[in-house]
Amino acid sequence: MFETGVRQMRVAFATVFGRPIPVRALQRLLADALATLEEFGSPGDDVQHLLDGPYADPGLRVQLQVKALRRTARRMTARSSFYRDRFAASDVDPARLTLDTMRAVPVTARWELDAHGPAMRCGRPFLSTRTSGTTAAPLEVWLSRYEMELWPALVALSMVLRGELGPNDHVQISTNVRATATMQADVELCRLVGAACSVVGLVDPEEGLDRLRGRFGLAPTVLNTYPSYLGALVTAARDRGLGPDDFALHTVNVGGEMMTAALADAARQTLGASRIDDSYGATELMPFGGRSCEQGHLHLDPNLGYAEVLDLSTMEPVEPGELGTLVVTPYFPYRECTPVFRYDTRDLVRLPVAQRTTCELAAIPAVSQILGKANDLVHTADGPVTPRQIAEVLEAIPGVRWPVRFTAHATGGRLRITVPRSCLPPEVNRPGLAETCAARGIDAEVVVAVGDPPGGRPLRADFVLPRLGRQPSVAVS
Repeated sequence: MFETGVRQMRVAFATVFGRPIPVRALQRLLADALATLEEFGSPGDDVQHLLDGPYADPGLRVQLQVKALRRTARRMTARSSFYRDRFAASDVDPARLTLDTMRAVPVTARWELDAHGPAMRCGRPFLSTRTSGTTAAPLEVWLSRYEMELWPALVALSMVLRGELGPNDHVQISTNVRATATMQADVELCRLVGAACSVVGLVDPEEGLDRLRGRFGLAPTVLNTYPSYLGALVTAARDRGLGPDDFALHTVNVGGEMMTAALADAARQTLGASRIDDSYGATELMPFGGRSCEQGHLHLDPNLGYAEVLDLSTMEPVEPGELGTLVVTPYFPYRECTPVFRYDTRDLVRLPVAQRTTCELAAIPAVSQILGKANDLVHTADGPVTPRQIAEVLEAIPGVRWPVRFTAHATGGRLRITVPRSCLPPEVNRPGLAETCAARGIDAEVVVAVGDPPGGRPLRADFVLPRLGRQPSVAVS
């Protein structure tokens, strides 16, 4: 117990004072937690405080945020020529940075990271990873060896303490092979926990189902994937008459896209997973992220970075209830090699109207669920319509085939939605769709297309590999 306390103090001091996290101490804390769970069946009474971290305290949060932002900015100006010039041009002294003065520093756009990535680097490159390429051309981001050792340990400890993963689990990883950092981190955290791991990738949904059923070996208990691919799996399972008794899943972890309430319910009913964890993350921001609560908020981890919600036009902070883009600054020492300052994700969110939420994650700052990308926002005469508003309506239609594809734009100030016939049940027609949208507060003209609507944004489920047949997946146990 004394050694565990020492390790906790080392990690806590590093977190508060901004020093590199002792990865080995973090890994030993994970081993201590696993040993405690094996012997006593629970991780202890102080787990929630450890999970929330010091930034969960409203009285300390601003003070710690300012220190973390100054520390991060000082390192950037010392090591990154891009940010050295940007802070100088903004006449902002990183050592005197405040939450107000930081707004003088322009946000970092995606194209700038693409064009000036080498000039932003502050650490020694180790692993190249890429974004998915569904919203724009894939973006390359370099990570350090320290980051690739730290992040899996952080996530593994959190998942073990929350009871989300244990040594008896088997994780099926059905994600894009291009996301090398995410995939490698998932494999490493399984190794640290002692869980089995199958790297399956985005294979044909029929094969993905066979692997979920354990047809080629051990049946997975946890599935890591994207909402669109999960939708394809649920549709394929229903086509084959499969139900919860055909699977061993207890948890499905999704991210990278919008997860609708209807799809989450369908996954529970069809695949038998009692837990659907919808998380937020981005390659450019790792390990910063967020978790969805039962009330539909997205809670962003204040320990790993500073989040702002800015107006799409003025780039000034929005008021509660207003629509804005999520802008994030990951903190050092969590983000080391290719840090970004005030990175504009173009992910649409709203600030909660209430100053403090009442859900199970109330101690952690919250925004709305991700409402889509700013480029996909449709401006109508009745006001802006977000992609989530449309997706929630379409994916809740009884008998719909996931993933539901659609395009949306304004014609004469009115919303026009185009949906392929292949996604809809036979009995659903254009007037019925328009009535369904109207019942959910969306006035729209609806077009049912024979094929996929032109100009539609690709989904991550589109990166499906050819069917491999009865070849075993790459497995680690």
